[in-house]
Order: sequence, then C-alpha cells, then structure tokens
Amino acid sequence: MEDVKILIVEDDMIIAAKTSLHLSNLGYAVTGIVPRGEEALRCLAEDRPDIVLLDINLKGTLDGIETATLMQEQMDVPIIYLTANADEATFTRARLTRPDAFITKPFRQLDLQHAIELTITRMAERHSGPLPLPEPAEGEEPEGDTPFILDDRIFVRHRNKMVKVFLEQILYVEADRNYCRICTNEAEYILAAPLKSIEDKLPIQRFVRAHRSYVVNLMQIDEVGDDNLTIGKKSIPISRTFRQELLKLIQTL
Repeated sequence: MEDVKILIVEDDMIIAAKTSLHLSNLGYAVTGIVPRGEEALRCLAEDRPDIVLLDINLKGTLDGIETATLMQEQMDVPIIYLTANADEATFTRARLTRPDAFITKPFRQLDLQHAIELTITRMAERHSGPLPLPEPAEGEEPEGDTPFILDDRIFVRHRNKMVKVFLEQILYVEADRNYCRICTNEAEYILAAPLKSIEDKLPIQRFVRAHRSYVVNLMQIDEVGDDNLTIGKKSIPISRTFRQELLKLIQTL
C-alpha cells in the first residue's frame, strides 16, 4: 500500500501551505510544492505524482494552462485546476487541456477530498471502464467502495482515504458474499464489487481463478498440491474446473 502522491503548483505560498496541510490531514502524500511551471515540469520528471494540483494563474514564463499542456506532452497525469476567478476565455483554454476537476478558491478540505476522489474515479474509468456495483442481499446495506484498476495498481478506500496498491503486492482476491477481499502482506481491503468483476479487469498473465471463491497472483504462489495451493501461510483450495488452466499458466512463468 502506498499513499496517493500529489504535486502542488501554486505561487501563493500561504495557499500552497494550507493546501498541503489539507492533503496531509486527508492522508495523501505531497511530493512537492512549487511556484512556477518550469519547476513543476522538473518535479514531474524526477518523482512522478499521481495527481497535480495546478493554479491556473501562475506567475512567470508559463501560466497554469501552458504548464498543463507541456505536462501532458510528457506523460498522462491527471490535473486538478485551482482558480480564483477565471474569465470565460481562460476557462475555455483550461477546458481544452481536459482537466479532471476544477476547485474554486477559497476552498474547504472537503472540496479537495471530493475533487481528488472524482479524479481517481475518472482516471480509472478512462483506462478500464466502471466496475458494476454489487446487488446487496435482502436486508443488507451496501458498504465499501468500488476499486479503480490501472495497468499496475489499484486504488481502494482504506481508513477514509484513497490509497494505491500495486498489483504485484496482491496475494489473492477472495469472494466475500456480494463483495470481495483483496489480501496483501500488509492489509486486507473490502471492495464493493463481485469477484468476477475484479477478475475480468486484472491482467490474465498474472492473476488466475483457482476456485470459485479465489483469484490468485501467480507470482505469489509458494506451493501447489493436488487440491490446494499455498500463498504465504494461506492454504487456498483448487477446483478441478480451474486446475488445468492454473497449472498451464504456472508453467509459462
């Protein structure tokens, strides 16, 4: 598990410091606070953030919109614009860079939290589309949050914040009624999505169904027996239905 990393590009240091404090309170990691677009581009290359909070009206050679355009030429990084009072022409220019959200100054910590969660949702849906929500059992209230899966990581809610879990860290995914549980060496995460939905979006060369209730990470398997496999200290049953495909994939590693 790793905190979501956010770069702040803001030339008002009082606002930047307050924003950083909000992010720390929310449990996110600030990779840097810079006042100029040129510095932001260097930070992007040195320590890639998951999200950039970018003031539209930056002072200096590059304004926020020009900075965003150059960032997107380097890599696909989600951008949340910070703005005080953008006119229609500026807003139109900003919209052309396809930001994931706008936050109007002054803003509350809750505004920041909602914008970040919206950005993570959009980022993942651009990549793999939305996961269907489970149907709760009769008399059961829905709980948990839908995960967002990218090429090498999954974003999940953990202790009231969004965190990222790299796919290589996942040991197995276990069905839990209408939900499922992602297990790593560090923690377990309850997700509001059925196991089949998670399985369909995980890379098939790395994750395989071993049982109707389990999808396992092939790289984490320690032992394979006749009717079970071992990952760490966990013994996971192998169904006859899935055994042949499981063994075939293990042989390709």
